[in-house]
Amino acid sequence: MKIRNSLKSLRDRHRDCRLVRRRGRVYVINKTQKRFKARQG
Repeated sequence: MKIRNSLKSLRDRHRDCRLVRRRGRVYVINKTQKRFKARQG
């Protein structure tokens, strides 16, 4: 999982990437390609 300050560029890497808020943190998740996971710093 990558930890980045800005997730907008990571969201555009794959068409299935979704931006999700969980427990006050922002995550990028992808159901089909599991390697595109990220969390906001």
